[in-house]
Amino acid sequence: MEFKQQLALVIHCVRSAYNVGSIMRTADAMGVSEVFICGYSPTPNSKKVAKTSLGAEKVVPWKKYNHTWELLRNLKSKGYRIAALEINEKSSLLARYKPKFPLALMVGNEKKGLSKIILKYTDNVIKIPMHGKKESLNVAVATGIALYKINERRR
Repeated sequence: MEFKQQLALVIHCVRSAYNVGSIMRTADAMGVSEVFICGYSPTPNSKKVAKTSLGAEKVVPWKKYNHTWELLRNLKSKGYRIAALEINEKSSLLARYKPKFPLALMVGNEKKGLSKIILKYTDNVIKIPMHGKKESLNVAVATGIALYKINERRR
């Protein structure tokens, strides 16, 4: 299925090449138009990323940005809304989120998440509610859940 609304994905300082590869594969499955790999996140040029993405890096357009804030300013100038997947005091529930397109969903570091400085560039901060003992999900798993839910409203 091809979507009319643009949905981009921003990967900010995700350490694990395997997580980046899994996110790339999920981006392909969810119809993401472009992936932006920022900061020290490994790119699909890494064998470990390519191993877990299983060729998705060849079909999903991607670009590397050293400075996430430059990318976010550029996306905003093109009319993109920026939504961050992050657990904090300003987060609203993913289930209640009503995305506006074009949209860039941003995910962050496995341990530190997204900094307050980066969050200043966002229009929305959304979270997936946790019902177990742990405080968060793996970043690749959380990205898949968020993209699936956003796609429900992307038709």
